[in-house]
Amino acid sequence: MSKKLSYAADLLGLSRLTVSAVAGVAEMAEALHLTVLRQVGTPLAKPLARATSLVYRGVRGVTGLVGGGIDAALARLQPWLGEHSGWAGRDALLAAVNGVLGDYLARTGNGLALPMAFRRGGATLVLRRDALQQAIPAATGRILVLAHGLCMHDAQWLRGGHDHGAALQRERAYTAVYLRYNSGLHISSNGRAFAAALQQLLDNWPVPVRELVIVGHSMGGLVARSACRYGAEAGHGWLAHLSKMVFLGSPHQGAPLERGGNWFHVISDMSPYTAPFSRLGKIRSAGITDLRHGSVLDEDWNGKDRFAHGAPLPQGLPLPAAVQCYAVAATMGKAEGDLGDRLAGDGLVPLASALGRHAEARRQLDFPPARQLVVRRTSHLGLLDSPAVYRALLAWL
Repeated sequence: MSKKLSYAADLLGLSRLTVSAVAGVAEMAEALHLTVLRQVGTPLAKPLARATSLVYRGVRGVTGLVGGGIDAALARLQPWLGEHSGWAGRDALLAAVNGVLGDYLARTGNGLALPMAFRRGGATLVLRRDALQQAIPAATGRILVLAHGLCMHDAQWLRGGHDHGAALQRERAYTAVYLRYNSGLHISSNGRAFAAALQQLLDNWPVPVRELVIVGHSMGGLVARSACRYGAEAGHGWLAHLSKMVFLGSPHQGAPLERGGNWFHVISDMSPYTAPFSRLGKIRSAGITDLRHGSVLDEDWNGKDRFAHGAPLPQGLPLPAAVQCYAVAATMGKAEGDLGDRLAGDGLVPLASALGRHAEARRQLDFPPARQLVVRRTSHLGLLDSPAVYRALLAWL
Protein backbone atom coordinates (compact mmCIF):
# COMPACT_ATOMS: atom_id res chain seq x y z
CA MET A 1 0.00 0.00 0.00
CA SER A 2 1.08 3.60 -0.55
CA LYS A 3 2.11 5.73 2.37
CA LYS A 4 -0.81 7.36 4.08
CA LEU A 5 -0.95 11.09 3.58
CA SER A 6 -2.40 13.27 6.36
CA TYR A 7 -3.87 16.74 6.52
CA ALA A 8 -1.27 17.55 9.16
CA ALA A 9 1.57 16.72 6.76
CA ASP A 10 -0.01 18.94 4.08
CA LEU A 11 -0.41 21.81 6.52
CA LEU A 12 3.10 21.38 7.82
CA GLY A 13 4.57 21.55 4.34
CA LEU A 14 2.42 24.52 3.37
CA SER A 15 3.31 26.40 6.55
CA ARG A 16 7.01 25.98 5.88
CA LEU A 17 6.58 27.11 2.29
CA THR A 18 4.51 30.12 3.40
CA VAL A 19 7.07 31.14 6.01
CA SER A 20 9.86 30.95 3.44
CA ALA A 21 7.81 32.93 0.92
CA VAL A 22 7.01 35.67 3.45
CA ALA A 23 10.68 35.94 4.40
CA GLY A 24 11.67 36.13 0.73
CA VAL A 25 9.15 38.90 -0.01
CA ALA A 26 10.37 40.78 3.08
CA GLU A 27 13.94 40.61 1.74
CA MET A 28 12.81 41.89 -1.65
CA ALA A 29 10.85 44.78 -0.11
CA GLU A 30 13.78 45.68 2.13
CA ALA A 31 16.17 45.76 -0.83
CA LEU A 32 13.82 48.02 -2.77
CA HIS A 33 13.29 50.31 0.22
CA LEU A 34 17.03 50.66 0.87
CA THR A 35 17.71 51.29 -2.81
CA VAL A 36 15.25 54.21 -2.81
CA LEU A 37 16.84 55.69 0.31
CA ARG A 38 20.32 55.45 -1.20
CA GLN A 39 19.18 57.08 -4.42
CA VAL A 40 17.46 59.97 -2.59
CA GLY A 41 20.72 60.83 -0.81
CA THR A 42 19.28 63.05 1.99
CA PRO A 43 21.13 63.55 5.30
CA LEU A 44 18.56 61.29 6.92
CA ALA A 45 19.21 58.46 4.47
CA LYS A 46 21.67 56.56 6.65
CA PRO A 47 19.65 56.61 9.90
CA LEU A 48 16.49 55.80 7.94
CA ALA A 49 18.27 52.88 6.26
CA ARG A 50 19.35 51.52 9.65
CA ALA A 51 15.81 51.84 10.97
CA THR A 52 14.42 50.19 7.83
CA SER A 53 16.79 47.24 8.14
CA LEU A 54 15.82 46.87 11.80
CA VAL A 55 12.12 46.76 10.90
CA TYR A 56 12.59 44.15 8.18
CA ARG A 57 14.86 42.11 10.42
CA GLY A 58 12.04 42.04 12.94
CA VAL A 59 9.58 40.93 10.27
CA ARG A 60 11.82 38.02 9.29
CA GLY A 61 12.42 37.10 12.93
CA VAL A 62 8.74 37.06 13.85
CA THR A 63 7.98 35.07 10.70
CA GLY A 64 10.53 32.46 11.72
CA LEU A 65 9.10 32.20 15.23
CA VAL A 66 5.56 31.84 13.91
CA GLY A 67 6.70 29.17 11.47
CA GLY A 68 8.50 27.27 14.20
CA GLY A 69 5.37 27.39 16.36
CA ILE A 70 3.20 26.02 13.56
CA ASP A 71 5.71 23.25 12.88
CA ALA A 72 5.80 22.28 16.56
CA ALA A 73 2.03 22.39 16.96
CA LEU A 74 1.35 20.29 13.87
CA ALA A 75 4.00 17.77 14.88
CA ARG A 76 2.17 17.27 18.18
CA LEU A 77 -1.24 17.11 16.50
CA GLN A 78 -0.23 14.79 13.69
CA PRO A 79 -1.10 11.53 15.53
CA TRP A 80 -4.65 12.88 15.95
CA LEU A 81 -4.91 14.27 12.43
CA GLY A 82 -4.17 11.14 10.45
CA GLU A 83 -7.15 11.33 8.09
CA HIS A 84 -6.41 10.33 4.53
CA SER A 85 -5.75 13.58 2.65
CA GLY A 86 -7.59 13.00 -0.60
CA TRP A 87 -9.35 16.29 -1.27
CA ALA A 88 -10.09 17.06 -4.90
CA GLY A 89 -7.28 18.78 -6.70
CA ARG A 90 -4.60 17.94 -4.13
CA ASP A 91 -2.44 15.95 -6.58
CA ALA A 92 -2.63 18.65 -9.23
CA LEU A 93 -1.74 21.36 -6.72
CA LEU A 94 1.21 19.40 -5.33
CA ALA A 95 2.46 18.64 -8.83
CA ALA A 96 2.32 22.34 -9.75
CA VAL A 97 4.06 23.44 -6.54
CA ASN A 98 6.76 20.81 -7.09
CA GLY A 99 7.26 21.98 -10.66
CA VAL A 100 7.82 25.58 -9.61
CA LEU A 101 9.59 25.08 -6.26
CA GLY A 102 10.43 21.38 -6.14
CA ASP A 103 14.18 21.80 -5.76
CA TYR A 104 13.64 24.11 -2.80
CA LEU A 105 11.16 21.71 -1.21
CA ALA A 106 13.62 18.84 -1.53
CA ARG A 107 16.56 20.89 -0.28
CA THR A 108 14.70 22.05 2.83
CA GLY A 109 13.16 18.67 3.61
CA ASN A 110 9.62 20.00 3.08
CA GLY A 111 6.98 17.28 3.25
CA LEU A 112 5.39 18.58 0.07
CA ALA A 113 8.34 17.37 -2.03
CA LEU A 114 7.14 14.48 -4.18
CA PRO A 115 9.26 11.32 -4.13
CA MET A 116 9.83 9.45 -7.37
CA ALA A 117 7.53 6.47 -7.71
CA PHE A 118 5.84 4.16 -10.21
CA ARG A 119 2.05 4.29 -10.03
CA ARG A 120 -1.02 2.50 -11.34
CA GLY A 121 -4.61 3.49 -10.71
CA GLY A 122 -3.53 6.29 -8.39
CA ALA A 123 -1.61 3.93 -6.10
CA THR A 124 2.15 3.71 -5.62
CA LEU A 125 3.76 0.42 -6.62
CA VAL A 126 6.03 -1.26 -4.11
CA LEU A 127 9.03 -2.55 -6.02
CA ARG A 128 9.14 -6.07 -4.60
CA ARG A 129 8.28 -9.10 -6.69
CA ASP A 130 5.49 -10.30 -4.41
CA ALA A 131 4.00 -6.81 -4.09
CA LEU A 132 4.09 -6.24 -7.86
CA GLN A 133 2.50 -9.64 -8.46
CA GLN A 134 -0.32 -8.74 -6.10
CA ALA A 135 -0.77 -5.22 -7.51
CA ILE A 136 -0.59 -6.34 -11.19
CA PRO A 137 -1.88 -9.92 -11.33
CA ALA A 138 -2.25 -9.77 -15.14
CA ALA A 139 1.24 -8.35 -15.76
CA THR A 140 2.69 -9.14 -19.17
CA GLY A 141 6.30 -9.21 -20.30
CA ARG A 142 5.83 -5.98 -22.26
CA ILE A 143 6.24 -2.96 -19.98
CA LEU A 144 5.13 0.52 -21.02
CA VAL A 145 6.37 3.34 -18.78
CA LEU A 146 4.80 6.77 -19.19
CA ALA A 147 6.59 9.86 -17.84
CA HIS A 148 4.62 13.10 -17.36
CA GLY A 149 5.78 16.66 -17.96
CA LEU A 150 6.55 19.73 -15.87
CA CYS A 151 4.07 20.58 -13.09
CA MET A 152 2.05 17.46 -13.86
CA HIS A 153 1.44 14.08 -12.26
CA ASP A 154 0.72 10.49 -13.27
CA ALA A 155 -3.09 10.70 -13.27
CA GLN A 156 -3.03 13.53 -15.81
CA TRP A 157 -2.30 11.11 -18.63
CA LEU A 158 -6.09 10.73 -18.57
CA ARG A 159 -7.49 13.64 -20.57
CA GLY A 160 -10.78 13.96 -22.34
CA GLY A 161 -11.65 10.41 -21.31
CA HIS A 162 -8.56 9.01 -23.06
CA ASP A 163 -5.32 7.62 -21.62
CA HIS A 164 -2.62 6.55 -24.11
CA GLY A 165 -1.23 4.08 -21.59
CA ALA A 166 -4.53 2.38 -20.78
CA ALA A 167 -5.47 2.20 -24.46
CA LEU A 168 -2.12 0.65 -25.46
CA GLN A 169 -2.46 -1.82 -22.61
CA ARG A 170 -5.85 -2.83 -23.94
CA GLU A 171 -4.92 -3.03 -27.63
CA ARG A 172 -1.22 -3.94 -27.63
CA ALA A 173 -0.91 -6.14 -24.53
CA TYR A 174 1.45 -3.76 -22.74
CA THR A 175 1.36 -3.36 -18.97
CA ALA A 176 1.22 0.39 -18.37
CA VAL A 177 3.16 1.85 -15.46
CA TYR A 178 3.16 5.58 -14.74
CA LEU A 179 6.13 7.51 -13.39
CA ARG A 180 5.57 10.27 -10.85
CA TYR A 181 8.44 12.59 -9.98
CA ASN A 182 9.34 16.01 -8.59
CA SER A 183 9.59 18.01 -11.81
CA GLY A 184 11.28 20.93 -10.05
CA LEU A 185 14.52 19.00 -9.60
CA HIS A 186 17.25 19.12 -12.23
CA ILE A 187 16.35 16.93 -15.21
CA SER A 188 19.63 15.05 -14.82
CA SER A 189 18.87 14.35 -11.14
CA ASN A 190 15.51 12.90 -12.12
CA GLY A 191 17.18 11.04 -15.00
CA ARG A 192 19.63 9.30 -12.69
CA ALA A 193 16.86 8.42 -10.23
CA PHE A 194 14.64 7.17 -13.07
CA ALA A 195 17.42 4.90 -14.33
CA ALA A 196 17.85 3.35 -10.88
CA ALA A 197 14.09 2.98 -10.45
CA LEU A 198 13.75 1.22 -13.82
CA GLN A 199 16.44 -1.24 -12.83
CA GLN A 200 14.61 -2.01 -9.60
CA LEU A 201 11.29 -2.33 -11.46
CA LEU A 202 12.64 -4.83 -13.99
CA ASP A 203 14.59 -6.77 -11.37
CA ASN A 204 11.34 -7.39 -9.50
CA TRP A 205 8.90 -7.71 -12.39
CA PRO A 206 6.70 -10.77 -11.69
CA VAL A 207 7.07 -12.32 -15.18
CA PRO A 208 10.03 -12.47 -17.61
CA VAL A 209 10.50 -9.11 -19.34
CA ARG A 210 10.35 -9.23 -23.13
CA GLU A 211 10.27 -5.54 -23.94
CA LEU A 212 10.42 -2.09 -22.33
CA VAL A 213 8.95 1.00 -24.01
CA ILE A 214 9.01 4.56 -22.64
CA VAL A 215 6.61 7.31 -23.66
CA GLY A 216 7.53 10.75 -22.33
CA HIS A 217 5.41 13.87 -22.53
CA SER A 218 7.24 17.21 -22.51
CA MET A 219 9.89 17.20 -19.74
CA GLY A 220 9.24 13.48 -19.26
CA GLY A 221 10.96 12.80 -22.57
CA LEU A 222 14.08 14.68 -21.47
CA VAL A 223 14.13 12.76 -18.18
CA ALA A 224 13.97 9.52 -20.19
CA ARG A 225 16.89 10.57 -22.42
CA SER A 226 18.90 11.46 -19.34
CA ALA A 227 18.03 8.10 -17.75
CA CYS A 228 19.50 6.28 -20.77
CA ARG A 229 22.80 8.09 -20.29
CA TYR A 230 23.04 7.41 -16.56
CA GLY A 231 21.71 3.87 -16.90
CA ALA A 232 24.49 3.13 -19.38
CA GLU A 233 27.11 4.65 -17.07
CA ALA A 234 25.87 2.48 -14.20
CA GLY A 235 25.75 -0.69 -16.34
CA HIS A 236 22.02 -1.19 -15.81
CA GLY A 237 20.42 -4.18 -17.47
CA TRP A 238 17.09 -2.50 -18.29
CA LEU A 239 18.67 -0.84 -21.34
CA ALA A 240 18.97 -4.24 -23.01
CA HIS A 241 15.16 -4.51 -22.90
CA LEU A 242 14.46 -0.93 -24.03
CA SER A 243 13.23 -1.18 -27.61
CA LYS A 244 11.46 2.12 -28.28
CA MET A 245 11.04 5.63 -26.91
CA VAL A 246 8.34 8.06 -27.97
CA PHE A 247 8.65 11.77 -27.19
CA LEU A 248 5.43 13.81 -27.14
CA GLY A 249 6.18 17.52 -27.38
CA SER A 250 9.53 17.21 -25.59
CA PRO A 251 11.64 20.42 -25.77
CA HIS A 252 14.86 18.70 -26.87
CA GLN A 253 16.37 22.03 -27.92
CA GLY A 254 14.75 24.13 -25.22
CA ALA A 255 11.66 26.25 -24.68
CA PRO A 256 11.51 29.99 -25.49
CA LEU A 257 9.20 30.71 -22.55
CA GLU A 258 11.96 29.80 -20.09
CA ARG A 259 14.44 31.88 -22.05
CA GLY A 260 11.92 34.71 -21.71
CA GLY A 261 11.85 34.18 -17.96
CA ASN A 262 15.62 34.37 -17.91
CA TRP A 263 15.50 37.62 -19.87
CA PHE A 264 13.09 39.01 -17.28
CA HIS A 265 15.64 38.98 -14.51
CA VAL A 266 18.50 40.02 -16.80
CA ILE A 267 16.57 43.15 -17.82
CA SER A 268 15.31 43.87 -14.31
CA ASP A 269 18.87 43.70 -12.95
CA MET A 270 19.83 46.65 -15.15
CA SER A 271 18.11 49.22 -12.90
CA PRO A 272 18.65 49.67 -9.13
CA TYR A 273 14.92 50.23 -8.74
CA THR A 274 13.87 47.08 -10.56
CA ALA A 275 16.73 44.80 -9.42
CA PRO A 276 14.92 43.60 -6.25
CA PHE A 277 12.09 42.32 -8.44
CA SER A 278 14.49 40.05 -10.31
CA ARG A 279 14.23 37.78 -7.27
CA LEU A 280 10.77 36.87 -8.49
CA GLY A 281 12.28 35.58 -11.71
CA LYS A 282 14.84 33.59 -9.75
CA ILE A 283 12.24 31.74 -7.71
CA ARG A 284 11.61 29.22 -10.47
CA SER A 285 13.00 25.73 -10.03
CA ALA A 286 16.06 24.03 -11.44
CA GLY A 287 13.78 21.85 -13.55
CA ILE A 288 12.31 24.92 -15.24
CA THR A 289 15.67 26.54 -15.94
CA ASP A 290 16.90 23.26 -17.43
CA LEU A 291 14.20 23.70 -20.07
CA ARG A 292 15.88 26.87 -21.37
CA HIS A 293 18.06 24.85 -23.73
CA GLY A 294 17.03 21.26 -22.94
CA SER A 295 19.75 20.46 -20.37
CA VAL A 296 19.76 16.76 -19.47
CA LEU A 297 23.24 16.23 -17.96
CA ASP A 298 24.86 17.20 -14.66
CA GLU A 299 27.67 18.95 -16.54
CA ASP A 300 25.16 21.43 -17.94
CA TRP A 301 24.51 22.99 -14.52
CA ASN A 302 26.97 21.70 -11.92
CA GLY A 303 29.13 24.56 -10.62
CA LYS A 304 27.38 27.12 -12.84
CA ASP A 305 24.92 29.95 -12.25
CA ARG A 306 21.72 28.62 -13.78
CA PHE A 307 20.33 32.16 -14.11
CA ALA A 308 23.40 33.59 -15.86
CA HIS A 309 22.72 35.15 -19.25
CA GLY A 310 24.99 34.23 -22.12
CA ALA A 311 26.02 30.88 -20.64
CA PRO A 312 27.25 28.30 -23.17
CA LEU A 313 24.76 25.85 -24.60
CA PRO A 314 24.49 22.49 -22.83
CA GLN A 315 26.44 19.48 -24.00
CA GLY A 316 24.70 17.56 -26.73
CA LEU A 317 23.33 14.13 -25.89
CA PRO A 318 22.54 11.96 -28.93
CA LEU A 319 19.64 9.56 -28.97
CA PRO A 320 20.51 6.07 -27.68
CA ALA A 321 21.89 4.13 -30.61
CA ALA A 322 20.17 0.79 -30.06
CA VAL A 323 16.70 2.23 -29.42
CA GLN A 324 14.05 3.19 -31.97
CA CYS A 325 13.16 6.80 -31.11
CA TYR A 326 10.07 8.66 -32.29
CA ALA A 327 9.24 12.37 -32.04
CA VAL A 328 5.76 13.89 -32.00
CA ALA A 329 5.38 17.66 -32.30
CA ALA A 330 2.20 19.68 -32.04
CA THR A 331 1.58 23.08 -33.58
CA MET A 332 -1.22 25.58 -33.42
CA GLY A 333 -0.48 26.38 -37.07
CA LYS A 334 -2.91 25.38 -39.77
CA ALA A 335 -0.47 24.86 -42.64
CA GLU A 336 3.16 23.92 -43.04
CA GLY A 337 5.57 26.81 -42.64
CA ASP A 338 3.10 29.37 -41.28
CA LEU A 339 3.76 31.68 -38.34
CA GLY A 340 2.33 29.18 -35.87
CA ASP A 341 4.99 26.64 -36.81
CA ARG A 342 7.88 29.07 -36.58
CA LEU A 343 6.95 30.89 -33.40
CA ALA A 344 4.18 29.44 -31.26
CA GLY A 345 4.56 25.72 -31.89
CA ASP A 346 2.17 23.99 -29.50
CA GLY A 347 2.02 27.05 -27.25
CA LEU A 348 4.97 25.94 -25.11
CA VAL A 349 7.41 24.02 -27.30
CA PRO A 350 8.45 25.10 -30.82
CA LEU A 351 8.05 22.63 -33.63
CA ALA A 352 11.79 22.43 -34.34
CA SER A 353 12.64 21.79 -30.69
CA ALA A 354 10.13 18.95 -30.38
CA LEU A 355 11.59 17.36 -33.53
CA GLY A 356 15.16 17.72 -32.23
CA ARG A 357 16.23 20.14 -34.97
CA HIS A 358 19.11 22.55 -34.37
CA ALA A 359 21.17 24.92 -36.50
CA GLU A 360 24.35 23.17 -35.33
CA ALA A 361 24.64 19.70 -36.85
CA ARG A 362 26.31 18.24 -33.76
CA ARG A 363 23.29 19.14 -31.63
CA GLN A 364 20.73 17.78 -34.06
CA LEU A 365 18.82 14.69 -32.92
CA ASP A 366 18.52 12.06 -35.60
CA PHE A 367 14.82 11.21 -35.85
CA PRO A 368 14.27 9.55 -39.24
CA PRO A 369 11.37 11.10 -41.20
CA ALA A 370 9.31 7.92 -40.80
CA ARG A 371 9.61 8.31 -37.02
CA GLN A 372 8.33 11.87 -36.89
CA LEU A 373 4.78 13.16 -36.62
CA VAL A 374 3.51 16.74 -36.72
CA VAL A 375 -0.02 17.23 -35.39
CA ARG A 376 -1.67 20.50 -36.45
CA ARG A 377 -4.17 22.68 -34.60
CA THR A 378 -3.14 20.92 -31.39
CA SER A 379 -1.83 22.32 -28.12
CA HIS A 380 0.89 20.98 -25.85
CA LEU A 381 -1.63 19.28 -23.58
CA GLY A 382 -3.73 18.27 -26.56
CA LEU A 383 -1.06 15.69 -27.38
CA LEU A 384 -2.38 13.64 -24.47
CA ASP A 385 -5.75 12.90 -26.05
CA SER A 386 -5.08 13.50 -29.73
CA PRO A 387 -6.55 10.73 -31.92
CA ALA A 388 -3.75 11.31 -34.46
CA VAL A 389 -1.12 10.79 -31.78
CA TYR A 390 -2.77 7.60 -30.62
CA ARG A 391 -2.99 6.24 -34.15
CA ALA A 392 0.73 6.83 -34.49
CA LEU A 393 1.41 5.09 -31.18
CA LEU A 394 -0.59 2.09 -32.34
CA ALA A 395 1.41 1.93 -35.57
CA TRP A 396 4.82 2.45 -33.98
CA LEU A 397 4.25 0.07 -31.06
